Amino acid sequence: MAGKIPERFIDELLNRVDIVDLVGERLQLKRAGGNYQALCPFHNEKTPSFTVSQTKQFYHCFGCGAHGSAIRFLMEYERMDFREAVSQLARRSGLEIPKAAHAVNVEQYDRLYQVLGRAAELYQRWLYEHPSRARATRYLEARGLNAEIATRYGLGFAPPGWEHLARSMPEREELLAVGLLIQKAGKQTYDRFRDRIMFPIRDRRGRTIGFGGRALGDGNPKYLNSPDSPVFHKGQELYGLDKVLELDRRPAAIVVVEGYMDVVALAQYGLPRVVATLGTATSTVQVERLFRSTRDLIFCFDGDAAGRKAAWRALVSTLPTLREGRQVRFLFLPEGEDPDSFVRAKGQEATAAALHDARPLSDFLLERLAVGIDMSTIDGRARFVEEALPLLRRLPADVFRRMLIDRLALLAKLEPGYIEACADAGDKPGPKAGAAPRRGKTPMVRRTPVRLALALLLHRPSLAKLVDDVESLCDPAIPGLPLLVQLLELTSGKPHISSAALLEHYRGSAHEAALWKLVTWDHMVPDLGIEAEFRGALARIHALRHTKRLQYLNERLQRGELTTAEWREWVQLKQRS
Repeated sequence: MAGKIPERFIDELLNRVDIVDLVGERLQLKRAGGNYQALCPFHNEKTPSFTVSQTKQFYHCFGCGAHGSAIRFLMEYERMDFREAVSQLARRSGLEIPKAAHAVNVEQYDRLYQVLGRAAELYQRWLYEHPSRARATRYLEARGLNAEIATRYGLGFAPPGWEHLARSMPEREELLAVGLLIQKAGKQTYDRFRDRIMFPIRDRRGRTIGFGGRALGDGNPKYLNSPDSPVFHKGQELYGLDKVLELDRRPAAIVVVEGYMDVVALAQYGLPRVVATLGTATSTVQVERLFRSTRDLIFCFDGDAAGRKAAWRALVSTLPTLREGRQVRFLFLPEGEDPDSFVRAKGQEATAAALHDARPLSDFLLERLAVGIDMSTIDGRARFVEEALPLLRRLPADVFRRMLIDRLALLAKLEPGYIEACADAGDKPGPKAGAAPRRGKTPMVRRTPVRLALALLLHRPSLAKLVDDVESLCDPAIPGLPLLVQLLELTSGKPHISSAALLEHYRGSAHEAALWKLVTWDHMVPDLGIEAEFRGALARIHALRHTKRLQYLNERLQRGELTTAEWREWVQLKQRS
C-alpha cells in the first residue's frame, strides 16, 4: 500500500502551482475584477458562474457548488485519484514526491492496471470464443441483454476449470496481487473466478481495477468480487460510474442500485446514468464520490424487508454528505421485483416515471422512525425524538437539517429550538428541567464573531500573526472556537500558506463543508480594513469568553462552591465588567 504523502509536501506543492494557469489550460478564463470566470465544466450553464481566485488559489462554482484546490480540480476534471493529481502537479512544479510516500511505486501500479486490463480482454474473448461459452450466452440472452450492451460494459466469461487464466497470462505475481489467482499452501495457484459471467469494475478514468463474477451454476457465492488490492478498495468504488461520466460530466441525477445486472439492464433500456455498490452496504465515501458529479441521487431498492433494510443503511451513510442543496430520494419497487426485472416488464417510460416520483429522503426517514410508535401519546412522541437525535447529529449544519428539525418538531409537538438544542448537545447533558426552549427560527449562517474570524483567516491566512496568545482563546464551550484555535496554530507556523493549501488540510474531514462555506461567504470587508475587522472579531470572542466565565463563576458563588483561586478570578472579572 502506498505511504501517505506528507502534508508539508502538499503545502509546498500548492504554493508553487498557479491554479489560474492550470485551469486556463483547460477552460477559457476571463478576468472579472480580482478573479477569473468561465463556464463551469461540471454542469451545463449559459452564464459563467465558475470563479477562480488567484489570491486564494482555489475555484468555486456559484451554480453547482463545485469547489477545491488545484488538486481537486485535476481529480474532478481529469478523473484522477488523489495520488495521480499530486504526481502530475509535482512534475509540473519540478518537485519530487518524498520516497516514503512510494511504498508501492508508480511503475508497479501501472503493471497492475495493465494486467487487469489484459484479463478483462481475455474474459471478453472467452465469452464469444471459448468452447464452454454456450451456458454463458444462453444466460445473457435469457436476461434480455444484447451483444451491443455486453460489449459496452465489457462483459466476459470465466470458463469452468482451475487454470484457464493462470495458463493464459504469465504475470503470476501481479495476478496474485490483484486477487485473480489464489495461492494454495504450497506454490501452486488456481483461478479465483470459475464458471462465471464477469463484470469488469472500472475507476473514473475507465481503467479496470477489479471484477465481479456471477455464478452460472449452483456455485456459491452467487456473486463474487475481487478482494481489495493496491488499486481496488471495494467500499469506495462504484460499478458503472465510468460509463455515467462518459455520457455526462455533470449528470442531473444518478441512480444507485444493488446489482451489476441492474446497471446493465437499465442502460440497455435507455437509462444509462446508473451505478451499483459492490456487494456491500453503501458507504459515506461512495456517496461523497457520487456527489462530486451530481446533486441528486436516487436509491432504487427492492420493496421487500431486505431492500428496506439496505435502504436504511444507505440513508444513514448519506446523512453526513447532505449539504449545499444536495438531494437524495428513494424508490422502492414492488415486492419480488428488482430494477432488472422491473424495466424488462414495465419498459423505459414507466421506469423513468417511477424514478422521477421517488420519495424524498426526509419522508422515508420520518416514516421509518415512526414504525411501531404511537404518535398520539407523549411516551411515543418522546421515543420518536430520541430515535431521531442520533441521525440529526450526523447531519451537517445546513438548511436541510433545520427543515428536518421543523418537521420533527411538528410531529412531536415540541419547539424546533428544543430539538435543535438536544441534537447540538450530543452526549452532553440536556437542558435543565424547566429551562425555556429557544423560540423562533435561527438563521443558518449568522455573522458570529467566531465565524467571521474563521472566514477572514481563510481569506488571508497571514492574519494569524496578529494573535500573540492562541491559548487565551481556548474554550470548547463556544461553538467553532476549537476549530479557530486549530487554524491559528496551523497558520502561525506557515505565514505564506495559501487559502487553498490551508483548506486542503481539511479535505475529507468533518469540517470541510463548513470551511468551504465560510471561505465563499459574502462577508468580506475591503482588504485595507481586514486587519481591523479581524482584531474586532477577536475582541468580541474574548468578551464572549469573559461573559460566559463570569456566568459560570456566579453560579458557583450562589451555591457557595467557589475555591480560593476562583474567588480571585471572580473579583478580577467583575472589575473588568
